[in-house]
Amino acid sequence: MKIKTKKILVPLDGSKNSLRGLDMAIHLARQSHGTITALTVKSVPGIYAIHPLGFLDFNTMKEIKKNLDDAKVRAAKKGIKLTSKAISGDPGYDIAKFANDRKNGIDMVVIGARGRSSAKEIFLGSVSNYVLHKSKKPVLVVK
Repeated sequence: MKIKTKKILVPLDGSKNSLRGLDMAIHLARQSHGTITALTVKSVPGIYAIHPLGFLDFNTMKEIKKNLDDAKVRAAKKGIKLTSKAISGDPGYDIAKFANDRKNGIDMVVIGARGRSSAKEIFLGSVSNYVLHKSKKPVLVVK
């Protein structure tokens, strides 16, 4: 059985762990002749998450744009097409929702893990743990 992995979703937050996830996604995309969609979800407090523009201020948007542009360059150097999207909301929920939405055509999620101190999340960060359990698509967690 041949598995088709044409469109890979990579959540990016600018951390070293998310960049390791991006590097793994680039490797997988090269093997499968696929593309990457980089998604940044800016965490917003409570009621602001409902607003379509959320709680993104100008400085935050500049930083997000820089991270996504850097990811595009990193992928292009390896011959991989990367499209990017930035939204605001609850990172775990919105990443899983984006991956599960048929119109986005995601075949796989590659996400960086970040260790936390609680027993449940000793090896995975809360976002990667949530996505791992709520995504209907295969999830590769990169440490």
